[in-house]
Amino acid sequence: MNIQSVPYDHPDAVKLNDEVQAEYVERYGDPDLTVMDPTHFEPPRGLYLLAYDAQGRPVASGGWRSQERSEEGHVDGDAEIKRMFVVREARGQGLARRILAALEDSARAAGRQRMVLETGTEQPEAIALYTSCGYVPITKFGLYRFEESSRCYGKPLAQAADAGRSSGLVGSSAEDATGA
Repeated sequence: MNIQSVPYDHPDAVKLNDEVQAEYVERYGDPDLTVMDPTHFEPPRGLYLLAYDAQGRPVASGGWRSQERSEEGHVDGDAEIKRMFVVREARGQGLARRILAALEDSARAAGRQRMVLETGTEQPEAIALYTSCGYVPITKFGLYRFEESSRCYGKPLAQAADAGRSSGLVGSSAEDATGA
């Protein structure tokens, strides 16, 4: 598996984003309407990753973007995970864990203090992945913070340096994350 940093508006990233949005519609009835700008994922204030299979097909994605204190509930020093996704035929191979570990390492290196994400009750495999990697429920933030099905999780980066790396390589059935 080849994991590469790409711009959020790279054609392969757009393709996987379209797929994750279709899955959100399937699970929730609507796409994610959170405003996303390609500049949010430009290093050092963010990062966007794609995983490619042996045939060069994009099969997984994930990114983080810097957040500071906001009316939507963000806290200074946050790195918000967005668009974690693994295509159906590549699930169960540990790709989500590998991308998550790389995102955590990148955000830590950029001086971010905490990884945060918003997911939902219709994504139990995503919730299982994050909780198995040390994420705990936090105060809701973001566009969907008032939705009953919304769930927000966080993980301090400074205290998670060793745990994040070791958990990033451990496989389980929770590897089929379909979004944050």
